[in-house]
Amino acid sequence: MSAPGRPTVVVTRRLPAPVEAELERAFDARLSRDDHPLTPAQLKDALRGADALVPTVSDRITGDTLAVEPLRARILANYGVGFNHIDVAAANARGVVVTNTPEVLTDDTADDAVMLLLMVARRAGEGERHVRSGAWTGWRPTHMLGTKVTGKTLGLIGLGRIGRAVARRAHHGFGMRVLFHDPYPPPADVVADLAAEPRATVEDVLREADFVSLHSPATPETRHLMNAERLACMRPTAFLINTARGDIVDEAALVAALRRGQLAGAALDVYEKEPHVTPDLLTMENVVLLPHLGSATEETRVAMGMRALDNLTAFFAGATPRDRVA
Repeated sequence: MSAPGRPTVVVTRRLPAPVEAELERAFDARLSRDDHPLTPAQLKDALRGADALVPTVSDRITGDTLAVEPLRARILANYGVGFNHIDVAAANARGVVVTNTPEVLTDDTADDAVMLLLMVARRAGEGERHVRSGAWTGWRPTHMLGTKVTGKTLGLIGLGRIGRAVARRAHHGFGMRVLFHDPYPPPADVVADLAAEPRATVEDVLREADFVSLHSPATPETRHLMNAERLACMRPTAFLINTARGDIVDEAALVAALRRGQLAGAALDVYEKEPHVTPDLLTMENVVLLPHLGSATEETRVAMGMRALDNLTAFFAGATPRDRVA
């Protein structure tokens, strides 16, 4: 039974303790004590039995999921900025509001992209494995040589909030030349502050860049944006970094391109069929793999939760949530 007068909110995964405490204070919150992913059937049960759902990127909320009867839930307060795991059109059709948590994770995700860039350039993952295995015999002039980052050319596919934050770090921190392609570029003064140079196509960026970092949203149009043809445009000395969404990269094509030496390496924080990782990538020393850590700091994960809570509070107060996407 729900608490009198308080909306019932199902939270699909464990959230940072301050967020869970605030949710329990404000709502009749059904928390995920054991942190297990909900099955499609459990998601349907939640939509039938609660006024709101707080899903995460790992929850696939499809048209079929939203077709439940009776549908009690009126808002999906997504915990995360991306919402391609939610069938927004189906939510719209059923009168369900969808919100996300933008802005608060920009800096952490940009830091993650720069970290991956440095790791793959300087062979950091390979080097740590080398030391931990006991194989390191000491310093020598030709051991595990990597690629210099300072002064190189960074190509950004997408210059939204996170892309701009990466550009700022790269240009002002490492003296990198920044190129970008974005069909909806930011204002000219923002571009000028970053000393970023626009290019007409994705291919134009790929041909010039020493490092390519992906910052496109996940849409039907961007699925497999980095396919075999585009990967073939990259320099054989260049590296690909992806902290955006996994299905922007055709992982099978990436494996083939790496094997052919069409690019020097890749660094991935997201995966096409997450949490499954294409097995061949696991065997490649010139590939850095992280478990979707883009926003994974205590400060940001708490801020994301509080943003979701703000959206819920506004909605149940009869106001329009500030982060409404549908």
